[in-house]
Amino acid sequence: MGLGISSLIGLKAAALFSSFAFLRIYGFSLLSIPFLYSSLVSVLISIASHPSINLPLLLAKNTDGSFPIWALVIFSPYLFFVRGFSALRRLFSGEAPYSEIVDGVYVGGWPSSPDKLPPGNPAIVDCTCEFPRMSEFGKHAYFCVPTWDTRSPEPAAIESAVKWACRKREQNRPVFVHCAYGHGRSVAVMCALLVALGVVQDWKDAEKLIKEKRPYIRMNTLHRKALEEWSKHRLSPSNKT
Repeated sequence: MGLGISSLIGLKAAALFSSFAFLRIYGFSLLSIPFLYSSLVSVLISIASHPSINLPLLLAKNTDGSFPIWALVIFSPYLFFVRGFSALRRLFSGEAPYSEIVDGVYVGGWPSSPDKLPPGNPAIVDCTCEFPRMSEFGKHAYFCVPTWDTRSPEPAAIESAVKWACRKREQNRPVFVHCAYGHGRSVAVMCALLVALGVVQDWKDAEKLIKEKRPYIRMNTLHRKALEEWSKHRLSPSNKT
């Protein structure tokens, strides 16, 4: 599945610590301190996001999508880095912020502004642990499945999100499932949702359907393993459409 977040942030920690050591050697002691702190935060994120630990609760994202002040302060080197990186990546990728998979059901990236949100006052399923729910969306129905980038929600979390989204669809509300870019975490949940809605027979067919509408999706082995487990033990019945 390539380099996951744990490896990538570990490399970032090494680069930051090298910068700290360089500045320290050449007498820039005060200037080096932010690099040391950022490297320590990166090490902590790298450990907590490793598949064997997988602790997204470390960032303390609340169920309403907000972060406590202490978490914003302590983890600011990571939280604001991913927001900046997301903005730059979107600027140069040219990919649509969201894609409609079937009528009223959307998948996409983090809605950083109202123009990144699908129309129709959608209910939002947020699959990120690192991005906040923007204040502009405070009146939208909201369900959070905090998950590290490149990791997968647990099967039980997928089931909870799917049941919630199905109830919103029964109320004729559009549903928007998002992660950072609409490529992995959100696609895993969307696959399960399409099965539960009766659009497709299984998650593999759902992945093919989503890829037709959003070509750059890329689920990894962790996403597929979680979907297999969800398929075996899911409680939500398929609603044939």
